[in-house]
Amino acid sequence: MLYRLTGSLAAAALALLAAVPAAQAGQPEIYGWVEEGRLLPEGVTVKSKLDTGALTSSLDAKALERFEKNGEKWVRFKVEVKDSDTGKAVSMPFERRVERDIKVRGAGGAERRPVVMMRMCLGDQLLDEQFSLNDRGDMLYPVLIGRRTLEHLGAVDVSRTFTHKPSCAGGKAQNK
Repeated sequence: MLYRLTGSLAAAALALLAAVPAAQAGQPEIYGWVEEGRLLPEGVTVKSKLDTGALTSSLDAKALERFEKNGEKWVRFKVEVKDSDTGKAVSMPFERRVERDIKVRGAGGAERRPVVMMRMCLGDQLLDEQFSLNDRGDMLYPVLIGRRTLEHLGAVDVSRTFTHKPSCAGGKAQNK
């Protein structure tokens, strides 16, 4: 038997559906094209651009220095960002093992960039993700989130920004 909802009954049903969070309804979260993310374990909150045109995520890294450690390729770099929560400029040194190198072609030619694992909180999702390191000083956003991360995160609504505050309260990161 089919029922047809009309008038105030249809409006009430739609209101109930809208009140159910997407995660509870089994649908992916929806993020804006710019979100705040938290670099962990340092806890610095940075503006991040969710970019469906990029495959790999990217992090603004200064003073890149490659070296070997225990027979493996490593990189030392600085991340200089403005903390979104405090408004203060923060400079943090990092050392990470190089997962791989990528070749990026642009107007200035081709270059090799190291890719490292970084832990980041976006919304309530704690992620261990690969980030290519590049001086993004000319860019508006120090972090770019690419499709490899977005496919695990959720949908992007290009008409929205800052839809989720970083709210990871521990737990295990999703390994990608």
